[in-house]
Amino acid sequence: MKHLQDTTTLQNGIDMPWLGLGVFKVEEGPELINAVKAAIVQGYRSIDTASIYGNEQGVGEGLLAGIKEAGIKREDLFITSKVWNADLGYETTLKAFNESLTKLGLDYLDLYLIHWPVENKYKEAWRALESLYIEGKVKAIGVSNFQIHHIDELMKTATILPMVNQVERHPRLTNKELLQFCEGKGIQLEAWSPLMQGEILENEVLLSIAEKYKKSTAQVILRWNLQNKVVIIPKSTKEHRIISNSNLYDFELTREEMDQIDQLNQNKRVGPDPDNFDF
Repeated sequence: MKHLQDTTTLQNGIDMPWLGLGVFKVEEGPELINAVKAAIVQGYRSIDTASIYGNEQGVGEGLLAGIKEAGIKREDLFITSKVWNADLGYETTLKAFNESLTKLGLDYLDLYLIHWPVENKYKEAWRALESLYIEGKVKAIGVSNFQIHHIDELMKTATILPMVNQVERHPRLTNKELLQFCEGKGIQLEAWSPLMQGEILENEVLLSIAEKYKKSTAQVILRWNLQNKVVIIPKSTKEHRIISNSNLYDFELTREEMDQIDQLNQNKRVGPDPDNFDF
């Protein structure tokens, strides 16, 4: 991990960038389009969205603008979307996938995820993802917000192991057991809300480490994730922040500093609990 465009290789041989841009809660419009375009121009190659975000069309417009300005090809990018809970099921997931493709203006996705492990629904949705993968409509398939027991249950009927599990992860929720489980299975862990929506940026331990390296606390947290071999998708619509979030490759945290950050864990979530949600 020495460069913004460095990648991890998923279990099926597909390369996925370690760092991407997340667009959760970014509404359709010029701000979204410009953020996606700016990220691509600044060297980002991964963009993460979802059908429930309601912004796939704007992401698609930003992709087109970014590809043109950066002088790259669609194949150089890694685009992720997710199927929402209301669409989980075999036929409904296939329909949702095609709708996402249309809105994004793409003819394939690099990664498609089941957004939440809705009981009695995610197995059929996974069967649909397997079909899409076998047909070549998506390069990799995975899950989001799945705990260990969800993955174990899924694998009772699945024929393809999830390649990615995207979960909430930050210094207050280190998810160590899940990280170790996924590493053991060859599932790449990916962190959403890696900066805890800003809640932890003034923490004294992080401020002290950041001062040592002349970095921001956000950069320290993102670097901590990378050194744990966790893919990250920090959200920002400001170009200077998008650039700052990618300046992670000129310093390295020591083992002691990594442990200090691990010890900030409180199993505290800023998002819903995957074992107790009602949407």
